[in-house]
Amino acid sequence: MSRARLALRRTSRIAIQHKQVRRLSSNGSERTYAPPPPPPQISTKVIIAGGTILAGIGLGGGYAWINSQRPEITGPEKPELVFEKARKRTKSTEKNRDSVSAQHVQVKKSWENPGVYAWGSNAGRVVAPDSKEAVIKTPQRIRYFDGQILRDLKLEHNFGAAVDENGDLVQWGVGYSKDATTPEVTLRGKDITKITASRDRVIALSSDGSVYSVPVSKADQAVSEKDAPIKSSSWLPFWSNTSSATYRSLRPTNLSWGEKVIDVKSGAEHCLLLTSKGRVFSAAASAEEFPSKGQLGIPGLTWNTRPSGPYDQPHEVSTLSNVKIKSIAAGDYHSLALSQDGHLFTFGDNTFGQLGFPPDITAPYIDTPCGLPIQQLYSGANLLPKVTSIAAGGLNTYFTVDATKTRGQNSTDLVPTRDVGRVIAETWACGQGIHGSLGNGKWTHISPGPAKIKALSGLQEYNEATAGVTPIRLAKIVVGSDHACAVLDNRTHTATAAGRGGSDSDTNFGADVLFWGGNENYQLGTGKRANLNVPTHIAALESRGGTGDDNRMQVTPRTKVKIGGASGGRTVSVEQRVECGRGVSAIYSAA
Repeated sequence: MSRARLALRRTSRIAIQHKQVRRLSSNGSERTYAPPPPPPQISTKVIIAGGTILAGIGLGGGYAWINSQRPEITGPEKPELVFEKARKRTKSTEKNRDSVSAQHVQVKKSWENPGVYAWGSNAGRVVAPDSKEAVIKTPQRIRYFDGQILRDLKLEHNFGAAVDENGDLVQWGVGYSKDATTPEVTLRGKDITKITASRDRVIALSSDGSVYSVPVSKADQAVSEKDAPIKSSSWLPFWSNTSSATYRSLRPTNLSWGEKVIDVKSGAEHCLLLTSKGRVFSAAASAEEFPSKGQLGIPGLTWNTRPSGPYDQPHEVSTLSNVKIKSIAAGDYHSLALSQDGHLFTFGDNTFGQLGFPPDITAPYIDTPCGLPIQQLYSGANLLPKVTSIAAGGLNTYFTVDATKTRGQNSTDLVPTRDVGRVIAETWACGQGIHGSLGNGKWTHISPGPAKIKALSGLQEYNEATAGVTPIRLAKIVVGSDHACAVLDNRTHTATAAGRGGSDSDTNFGADVLFWGGNENYQLGTGKRANLNVPTHIAALESRGGTGDDNRMQVTPRTKVKIGGASGGRTVSVEQRVECGRGVSAIYSAA
């Protein structure tokens, strides 16, 4: 055997055994070295140069080159096949649901841990009463309300107000008291069902239709209001023997038999009352300023022309007396009323076009309710519009429309028979949009007329019950001072509520929520300060991930669940609601 071939075998054997390796020098002598650990994979190279075969064995980045006529080439080792072991099947279908759906986890947590999540400006110690942070960037729980289900909630930048499950009023924040570190119950025993807030008053509606005006400030609640710094000498206080807070009663006159107030809405200085007969009343709702921008809907009514009696007495909006109104809304200085047949009436301040009409610098206010010509928005579109809901806040107005396809008037615009009667649900906005609150993708100081929010218009989903496509409407629009939130009325599912069973893939899911508008105080919940001019999904509550489709925020629809644990628990009807205020936002468990 030739010397070169013997050296090759010896070198290969030593390399494979990870021992010393001999390298031949040009004069035939040998040098010895140890390869570096860990042992590398051996590879063989064959190079033909000038008719001579050169074989190289790779060892740790170096090669032992040997002249040879018939080298031995070692191929790669066969990889060992490793089979995945069968996964253990969990005995809990609930764990399977948790792993399948992030939405299911959101719904389950809302039942297991009812309470309030809040974020945004904390300058008034409202969204985080026990924290000194100026802003709360993402949703955090207000610990005082842990385990509680509320009837209603209203937040402003310097005060908060809530109605607990017993119907008592709870207040907190610097605007209420600089010394109070936690929320306090102020108005008891009135069975309050809903509240609204002006600049310095909380307007509360009881189950029997009574309306109470409660000062925001704890100091004002502790004294007789006839001594408060107000502009009216005819202020008549009404006292409560069952509450620590003084209050005033707002009592509409001339109510018919069985008629009572069923809804209240307020702006910065005024409030609107809606009765069960569809009548609308308006009243002053602030001790600081008397409404002076036409938002009361009473032509010529000012502080100097007001009738005798309390300055905050309700007045019927007589222009609407022949129209049955089904819903009301109020911005800072303007008002809305929607009739049963879908006609929208607006009145008050129109400086930024919030009434839906082009602003007129010579007449910035409209003190008489005016019908908004919705049909002009669909001119030539073969659509019959009907306003279905309204909302307002700050300097903005929002309304939704059901536009029904109709037959064309001539041969050039005929609508296919299959499309006749099809409904398109759309959302419109008007007013100031400099912070993006119009939601139409633009930054506009004023609006000459309503602008369509395309992201909330023309949405559809497949309905298994009807085996067809149906429009997705909005369940609710909640408006703050310069931002807003839309809760979609998309299909929801709560089959596993209250311990009900289901398959491993039978998961709960709620209604989608989108935010847009001003974000100076992180009130949009994105964790960033940039304003948004289009409705946008944000991350789920207590989420650590992104905002993809599997992790977007949803709110739980109303259903009956058992809370308080297996022992001593109780079954209640509960849902999640969204609240937007002045630089703040919240989601809470509602009775």
